[in-house]
Amino acid sequence: MDAVIMAGGLAQRLGMGEKSCIKINGKYLIAYVIEALENTKGIENIYISVTDATPLTKELLESEFKERVKVIVAKEGNYVQDMIYTIKKTGTKGPVMVAMCDLPLIEPDLLEDIMLAYDCCIEPALSTYVPIKICKEIGIRPDTVFHKNGKLIIPIGINILDSNDMENEQPDFNYIIEDHRAAMNINTPKDLNNCEIVISRGKDKSGKYNFEGLE
Repeated sequence: MDAVIMAGGLAQRLGMGEKSCIKINGKYLIAYVIEALENTKGIENIYISVTDATPLTKELLESEFKERVKVIVAKEGNYVQDMIYTIKKTGTKGPVMVAMCDLPLIEPDLLEDIMLAYDCCIEPALSTYVPIKICKEIGIRPDTVFHKNGKLIIPIGINILDSNDMENEQPDFNYIIEDHRAAMNINTPKDLNNCEIVISRGKDKSGKYNFEGLE
């Protein structure tokens, strides 16, 4: 399965320039996502979708990640159109994973679980969510909330789509992940600060992050 990282947005809520180029504990934000995908079993090629709004991201990728990813410049005008354009440009066939660039705590085990869930579902697409309580526990205030089967859930920005049918809306399986790592996306300065706290604490002996005390 190939993967596409979407990195063409303006990140207006964060107000710190191009989101992908922000550093968290000395590492570029987009590098966390690239490394997670590189170490995920079953992921082959990694493509990055940029736009004219993110020239520094394009420059960063071409200078520091040139041998690791393939950059595609999309000029369609909105997220969905840019995603469709990029996937078509990759030439990939079958399922493709699409991930946002602002998920620094996403790790291979989570991505592999998502891929396994996709393999087990009958729908052509899969979308991922976390329960709203997971966001509240780490101080994340989501913009988008869905009510599904009596639960409030938040999209985390990782999906798997059928690249052979990108012109049509694809029925999707809603995969709910109860994991704080999946909820830690960077949209505001507060999100960035909380993420820096978590990463700087490191992991415990069992390999887990400490999310306690975040507001």
